[in-house]
Amino acid sequence: MDQSKTRPGRAAPRSGGRLIADALVAQGIDHVFAVPGESYLDVLEGLYANRETLKLVTCRFEAGAVNMAEAYGKLNGRPAAAFVTRGPGACHGAIGVHVAFQDSTPMLLFVGQIPFEETDRDSFQEVDYRRMFAPLAKWVTQIDDAKRIPELIAHAVDVATSGRPGPVVIAISEEMQKHLVDVPDIGPADVSVPHPDPAAIEKLRALLVKAQKPLAIVGGSCWTEAGRAAIRDFMTAWNLPTTVGFRRQALYDQTSENFVGDLGVGSDPALVAKVKEADLIIAIGTRLGEPVSQGYTLFQAADGVPIIHVYPDAAEIGRVYRPALGIVSDLTVFATAAARLAPPKKPVWSAWTKELRAIRVAGQAVPNYEGTLNLAQCMHDLARLLEDDAILTCDAGNFATWPPRFINFKDGQRFIGPTNGAMGYGVPAAIGAKIAHPDRQVVCFVGDGGFLMTGQELATAFHHGVAPIVLVFNNQMYGTIRMYQERSYPFHVSGTALTNPDFARFIEAFGGHGETVSDTAEFAGAFQRAVASGKPAVIELRMNPDQITSRTTISAMRAAAKPAVPGPVAAKRAAARKPVARSKR
Repeated sequence: MDQSKTRPGRAAPRSGGRLIADALVAQGIDHVFAVPGESYLDVLEGLYANRETLKLVTCRFEAGAVNMAEAYGKLNGRPAAAFVTRGPGACHGAIGVHVAFQDSTPMLLFVGQIPFEETDRDSFQEVDYRRMFAPLAKWVTQIDDAKRIPELIAHAVDVATSGRPGPVVIAISEEMQKHLVDVPDIGPADVSVPHPDPAAIEKLRALLVKAQKPLAIVGGSCWTEAGRAAIRDFMTAWNLPTTVGFRRQALYDQTSENFVGDLGVGSDPALVAKVKEADLIIAIGTRLGEPVSQGYTLFQAADGVPIIHVYPDAAEIGRVYRPALGIVSDLTVFATAAARLAPPKKPVWSAWTKELRAIRVAGQAVPNYEGTLNLAQCMHDLARLLEDDAILTCDAGNFATWPPRFINFKDGQRFIGPTNGAMGYGVPAAIGAKIAHPDRQVVCFVGDGGFLMTGQELATAFHHGVAPIVLVFNNQMYGTIRMYQERSYPFHVSGTALTNPDFARFIEAFGGHGETVSDTAEFAGAFQRAVASGKPAVIELRMNPDQITSRTTISAMRAAAKPAVPGPVAAKRAAARKPVARSKR
């Protein structure tokens, strides 16, 4: 019987597997990223029945699948679904859940589960997912009764997209997927978003006009185009110096004269020093977490510089820093209200804004680095060659500080990266972005370490006919760890050196376009050829390994290092080995 045909006034019996796929369609979800498993074969059948409305993206590794779904949600502001099998599949996919949680990205992860009559027998691949994912997700549930599928999936979408967005994990027991039930679909709920109190908007204006050196920090996820335009109008009209939070580079037009830099890992030290002079902080959409606050050193938890904190979830306001004014609001609604505020005719902080902008401009000047490949100039060249609506994805590592420092991302461009510092994110995110937006240029920044964690997902790009361009920053090491290693134990290289393949030949083995760049003058042409190829492409950037960051070298770190002070045990052993002075007779 065709389960898609319903009897008048009554839902036709559908299997749990079909019902799960139908429930996703009913909630407006149109992409599923998956590594198949026998624990959800019936869902695969349901996805087949919905193949015209649900695009199934078959991936090569669960971490890649979940990161693709996360990137989709981050770019579009609505969740995609990821499916992984039980046990090992769930464990592999957990990193993507952690990314989504810390990045505040809406996402659904479905995990195949053992038959529920086998629970607590240490069955094959058995895991209690409520316990496993409890600290990593907004909500974790398990569906054992097929009749509850529409209810629970509808609620999962509501949880993932409301307040501070985040991931929801749904375990689906194996035999439940075979059960036939009569139950109707449930569509999305029409829920109004939180609006700012008009009195709070007036108080914001009062605090602003009293300030001499205000500073705005824009962060968070799921900004709409209207919200981005409104917050830009507000910041520009008031000439407020504006920064972005960690890996939120493209939330604000960086070509604007009031954009002054980013606050996160690798921020300009001169900007960080100036932030300490601010007499008012307007934090909009950002959680003011550890990277933004520079390890919780920029602000005081209470009785410090006044903070206006705008966030859609009341639980996040005052979590660390007690604000002078907390505003619980949808970000677009707040931005629209703020844009209506009449600015002063001549803000007293105009010179302050110009001073901070000058720091940004000075920091983007191309230094005379040692070696044949000047990555600063390459980033300047890339900025010139990027399309106006390009999407940039970024992995984790020291290399990730080069693009934010030397590229001013335009208003139409997007930049996404893992705020939890997860290596292996960049390549799957680029593929997910290209699948979500096939007509837009997608470029990935990734280190040699991160590329070999999930670079095999380029097979997924070929399988689904999309062509991201991947820039591999090759310094033959786990660069961030080497940097910290050299700070604490100079000259002692332990566990951080890497042996790499020829990355250009790696992509060519798939049938893609490969380039190797060792000289600054080679980069622009290599990038243009990669674009023109129309194929998935890898451009290997062979860096000077000594240039550990855009601001220092390993050699400089070693020269500045002080002799290590031995611990008490080492000192005691050294004293025992020291010859004892004897008196002369």
